[in-house]
Amino acid sequence: MDQLISVWAGLDARRRITVVVATLGMFASVYFLTQLASQPRMALLYAGLDAASAGEVVTALEARGAIVDVRGSAIYVDAAERDALRLALAGDGLPRNGGQGYELLDALTGFGTTAQMFDAAYWRAKEGELARTITGNRQFAAARVHISNPASDPFRQGQVDAASVSVTMASGSMSPAQATALRFLVASAVAGLDPANVSVIDGNNGLMPNNEDPAVQAAGLSDARAEALRASVTRLLEARVGTNRAIVEVSVEPVTEREEFTERRFEPDSRVPISSDAEETTTTSSDQGSRGVTVASNLPDGEAGASGGTSQSSETRSREVVNYEVSETQRAVTREPGAIRRVSVAVLVDGVRTTTDDGTETWQPRSDNELADLRELVASAVGFDEARGDQITIRSLEFQPEPAFEEPAPLGVLDQYAIDPMAIAQLVVLAIVSIVLGLFVLRPILTRRAEPTPAQIAPPPSIPDVGDTPADPSGLPELPALDGEIDGLGDFAPLGELPSYDSIQNSADPAARLRELIEQKQDETVEVLSQWMNDPQEAGR
Repeated sequence: MDQLISVWAGLDARRRITVVVATLGMFASVYFLTQLASQPRMALLYAGLDAASAGEVVTALEARGAIVDVRGSAIYVDAAERDALRLALAGDGLPRNGGQGYELLDALTGFGTTAQMFDAAYWRAKEGELARTITGNRQFAAARVHISNPASDPFRQGQVDAASVSVTMASGSMSPAQATALRFLVASAVAGLDPANVSVIDGNNGLMPNNEDPAVQAAGLSDARAEALRASVTRLLEARVGTNRAIVEVSVEPVTEREEFTERRFEPDSRVPISSDAEETTTTSSDQGSRGVTVASNLPDGEAGASGGTSQSSETRSREVVNYEVSETQRAVTREPGAIRRVSVAVLVDGVRTTTDDGTETWQPRSDNELADLRELVASAVGFDEARGDQITIRSLEFQPEPAFEEPAPLGVLDQYAIDPMAIAQLVVLAIVSIVLGLFVLRPILTRRAEPTPAQIAPPPSIPDVGDTPADPSGLPELPALDGEIDGLGDFAPLGELPSYDSIQNSADPAARLRELIEQKQDETVEVLSQWMNDPQEAGR
């Protein structure tokens, strides 16, 4: 402690500030190292929750004493406790992604609740229940259901029920089979709703096609038909050119329109009597003849009343009506989507590879005759119809060599043990900073020797002036004989017998006598001086 106080007293203001800052930095580095080492590894628990559901989850986790880290809309917990916490929250019905269901109807009372309010709450509850059912599947992360029910509006006729489902997948994209299942799920829950009127929207792919649509079915049928034709042509060509040396692409263009034809045809040459009606009429009449009208016939006694004779007449009529039925043909033709409108086939085959005597490999395209033969085989396999507009293109081109297969790199240590490299890098950097501050800043400052003040520097020993003294040794002051040892410097091995004072008394200069002694005992002198310089007590005198 005394040494630290003495060292601190010997530092100037700049060095003291440096020591304080370096000390604080080292302690801060050690503190952060300790915090990082003690901090648990966090793992994702839930993400994409709405604000209300996320708040319920965080409250439940804090009530259990779990470590919670909220990063935006994501909730992280200790990786070692993530699975247990997820099961515990599921037991409590958390998180509630689907919204509220039929419990909304519990809040309605008979007083103050109109029919419109009850209908709105009922459809809202049904939408919530459907969303809960959808999110109950782990493949769906979130779902919203909207139902359009125009039945309550009596003034808008002709409308049909419809619904829409918006789904966010937990991973990947939605398949057509999943979209179809959601349509039937919603349609089965709403009375009178047709699955074709349910729209399914995927968060990644957008609107999912309806497999019940005839156009969609025709497109799917054409794809399956094209794949079957492609497999057949590929198998046929590989028997001749070799495996993986022919590439076939088949495109089948289907008919997507739905057409209806009604035909009615009459044939007048082919008639059949279906009924006949025959009628015959005879008419007979007789008449008494009279004379001509004269003046005498106007007189009372004239010849006006005289009869002139009798006449008779008869008439016979016959009529026959025959009804014929003309031959008639009626035909109604309905063409559904799915028929083949046109087929296009593209074939790429490799040429002929040969190896010469010197080992060189050469490539040559296939002959035109061989390509013509292959084209005939392809045309027969796909049912080529030139009148329909079908096309077949076959070419012989050189295939590029396949790249060499590379073995997958083995998993590293970081991947096998799930080590976070960023956390390790932070620990290493902080450790290096702490070591640098400790070794290269604090240690040199603390071990630096304090510079003595002018008052602490002892004056050199005075040497008597012997310049004016007589040469007689008896006139010099009495000096002790040198024995080669200095008091207080520790134990040293004996230096041997040194020359006596009398042997060098012929030199009148004490400094000359000291130099002569050093020349005679050089190794011992260096050892003595080194020990004297390294002794802290002697250095501070």
